[in-house]
Amino acid sequence: MDERPSPTMADVAQRAGVSRALVSIVFRGAPGASADSRARVLRAAEELGYRPDHRARLLGRGRSHTVGVVFGLRDEFHGGLVEALYAEAGQRGWDLALGATAPSRSEAEAVHSLLEQRCEALVLLGPALARKELEAVADQVPLVVAARRVARRAAGPAYDVVRTDDVAGARLAVDHLVALGHRRIAHADGRDAPGAAERRRGYQQAMEAAGLASAVHALDGGPDETAGERSAEQLLRIPRRRRPTAVVAFNDHCAVGLLAALRGAGSRVPQDLSVVGYDDSRVAALSSVDLTTVRQDASRLAQDALGLALERVDDPSRVGREIVVPPALVPRSTTAAVA
Repeated sequence: MDERPSPTMADVAQRAGVSRALVSIVFRGAPGASADSRARVLRAAEELGYRPDHRARLLGRGRSHTVGVVFGLRDEFHGGLVEALYAEAGQRGWDLALGATAPSRSEAEAVHSLLEQRCEALVLLGPALARKELEAVADQVPLVVAARRVARRAAGPAYDVVRTDDVAGARLAVDHLVALGHRRIAHADGRDAPGAAERRRGYQQAMEAAGLASAVHALDGGPDETAGERSAEQLLRIPRRRRPTAVVAFNDHCAVGLLAALRGAGSRVPQDLSVVGYDDSRVAALSSVDLTTVRQDASRLAQDALGLALERVDDPSRVGREIVVPPALVPRSTTAAVA
């Protein structure tokens, strides 16, 4: 393995036969270097494979040109958003710094770490922080909350919100099942996860609009596969003649756990039970899963979140904005007409 150190500005100066200060002038784009000297410096840098550390230069000016992103380490949808944010940041010439949350690391710790890295703005993905905690963060740095609905205060330093219309998303799922003839449709609830309240409300509204208010049935779900298995256990305890013929799960991972438990118990999907997920994560599109789901537009969410963050860097005092991105239904093989 090649253990040679990376070339430095001093190496470039020596190769070009100029001072280190002149090399710095060239890479800063500052006046003071002749055309011949500039060409020699750039040629020496190319020969050595030297790349200037623009981030260090920006830090020296009090700028980091970096947006911090707090995300759930175990949340696949957050991973998709981070990937889309990287693409968007690269197009805009900015860097990302990541702060992961996990059972052993709180959101507050992740935020503190990113602030110490002198990020110029923060994007929090589906944060569980209370509104006052979000306001405290917004008092310190331009802030965008993504993938969660949250109220914003009217006065003082504000933050922006970018989210999917989760009420509309849940309604899309129910309407799809109703169109297939289902009338006993249950909802595997997301408990207190970001978006759960809105998806719960969308499910209830769609059931009421279809004249099925009396058939509303909530299962104790959650955001992961274990929660989906728990929902399946509850479902299978209901006598077959009264059992729901379809389930709208809080998210794709809950739906996958539900599917596995149902199939393990001998239930056929979609012949005995149709299942709809939410997010359109990678697992939903696997041929072995092929899950009907509601798609969140990660690219659009990332584009809007980063755009608002950079706007707020330029104008921290502007009024907070909220952008609501419409979802879309993605039909696959886990839903079918009621038998």
